[in-house]
Amino acid sequence: MSAIDSTAPPSAFRRVQAAFWRRRWAQLLLLLTPPVGWFGIVYLGSLAVLLVSAFWYLDPATSAVRHEFTLRNFQLLIESPVYRTVAIRTVGVAALVTVLDMAIAFPIAYYMARVASRRVRSVLFVLVLLPLWASYLVKVYAWRVILAQGGPLDWLFGLIGLPNFSPGYSDASMVVVFCYLWLPYMIIPIYAGLERIPSSLLEASADLGGRGGTTFRRIVLPLVLPALAAGSIFTFSLTLGDYITPKLVSNSQFIGNVVYEAQGVSNNVPFAAAFAIVPVLIMGVYLLVARRLGAFEAL
Repeated sequence: MSAIDSTAPPSAFRRVQAAFWRRRWAQLLLLLTPPVGWFGIVYLGSLAVLLVSAFWYLDPATSAVRHEFTLRNFQLLIESPVYRTVAIRTVGVAALVTVLDMAIAFPIAYYMARVASRRVRSVLFVLVLLPLWASYLVKVYAWRVILAQGGPLDWLFGLIGLPNFSPGYSDASMVVVFCYLWLPYMIIPIYAGLERIPSSLLEASADLGGRGGTTFRRIVLPLVLPALAAGSIFTFSLTLGDYITPKLVSNSQFIGNVVYEAQGVSNNVPFAAAFAIVPVLIMGVYLLVARRLGAFEAL
């Protein structure tokens, strides 16, 4: 019986397994086909549809989308001062939030990476990541209550004898909420960049007479610049594409708000697609600059 089994032909499964074992490229192809297929069809396919539909237009007489090539959507974006203002406001707030998060995150990340003990560092990691476990809407509504006029912030300032400070329903509230929401995405890359700096470089700078400012400017900042660029990718892009926070805590419109209203309220999908291309182009340029700064190596 054993002799008969040893001479039996291999099963189809074993033949396929042996063929894949001899051909490494086939193994790699089988492994990468599902994720690459998803990326190509769902992600790139949706971007292609977005790009194509931006050149259609909405017939004002019938409210039907005409599948005819036109540049009228982009012409409206360029000529209309309202949409230019919305785009400039969106980019400006995204840049401001990025700069403020850098200023807040850097000392926190420096203390975590270079000063704190291992136990304190673990506690700080939990505190930094803890807000990410809460719902986005819960955090926004909580800040809306905190910053409301006559809210907890005004009560706290009243206890120490200071005048009312709450910005209420305003652009200042929007910037504060954005800074809070995306701060962890800035702290973690900066921490990783600071942790990779060899202590011997800082010691050598001190031995050569370099003061704290000189060491920071000539050693720490150049080495941590890729990490700063990596963190800015998250804060800038997340602010650029957000439309919920501006709607809940301010009266200002972002690109996302206009896209939502054009698509969901007016059913003007071509114009919404054209305006949605604007942040895509902005992030494309931003990523090219960040790549030159070495941000991708710091991620």
